Amino acid sequence: MKIKNLIAGAVVAVAGAFSLLVAQPAMAVTCPSGSINSSADTLAGCNVKPDEGKGLMDTVLVIINVILAVLGIVTVLMIILGGVNYTTSQGDPTKAAKAKNTILYGVIGLVIALLAFAVVNFVLTEVFGSAGGGGGSSTTTTTTDPAASGSGTTPTTTPSTTTE
Repeated sequence: MKIKNLIAGAVVAVAGAFSLLVAQPAMAVTCPSGSINSSADTLAGCNVKPDEGKGLMDTVLVIINVILAVLGIVTVLMIILGGVNYTTSQGDPTKAAKAKNTILYGVIGLVIALLAFAVVNFVLTEVFGSAGGGGGSSTTTTTTDPAASGSGTTPTTTPSTTTE
């Protein structure tokens, strides 16, 4: 009886796996009016901006930021683990010292991860002009337009970008 159930389970598992591997027919997608990307292949893509030709440096920036975010999460978890170990050490000096070291190393790791994040973003944004930074500085000028109102004192702000 057990062998029959095992064989039946194996047949169902193989049939289920085969049904997942068979290609499903493509369905046409019509994005709703007001969508950001009306030429999307999927309904979820209708509200995502189309790729505007991001460069290699933008991709590298995203990858490095994800890695540094994961490192930051790991260091916060180490600090929490050290706190739990310190709380549960029950006065044992060796366990308390080990927990204090875990907290200390976690804080040091968090500081290093934050500094690495700042340095990488600065270098990729300012030196290589990645992530829309353009390598320039943005300034805002204020001018007075007498034709805008009867009093002649309405200030208007005009953003202008200057590159160095």
